[in-house]
Amino acid sequence: MDRTGEDTTRADGIGNPWKRGHVNLRNERLLSAGLLVLRLGTGALLLYGHGWGKLTKFAERAPEFADPIGLGPVVSFGLVVFAEVFCAAAVMLGLATRLAAVPIVIFSLVAVFVQHAADPFADKEKALLYGVPALALLLTGGGRYALDTVIGKLRRGRRAE
Repeated sequence: MDRTGEDTTRADGIGNPWKRGHVNLRNERLLSAGLLVLRLGTGALLLYGHGWGKLTKFAERAPEFADPIGLGPVVSFGLVVFAEVFCAAAVMLGLATRLAAVPIVIFSLVAVFVQHAADPFADKEKALLYGVPALALLLTGGGRYALDTVIGKLRRGRRAE
């Protein structure tokens, strides 16, 4: 039974971790370790595989970039670089994770449903492979091993003094 009197024990005698109030320290650490791997993997692959090359060749590539939402190629390219470099780095650090995931989700959706709308699935797949983990991080946050958590603990410590 948990604190509310609800039975949280499964038939095999193991507590149900999905019942409210039953997330133990081991489960929380494993969940946060999984979120850390998700943040680092998604952010690093996006930053290194896509963003860094765009950032270093910004002046050359921006004028020729697609304009899927009508803001002009330079603005569109700038927004994509912002998402793929700065937001990806913030996701890796766990700094404003949910907020940093929003531009990644948006540019992924634009790539899938606007820029590559008429293309075969293979052309949309890469955007989905970045958009889905970013959406998961948007919903979950960065976990206990994120800079957000450290900053939150420092703020709470200062308020207690």
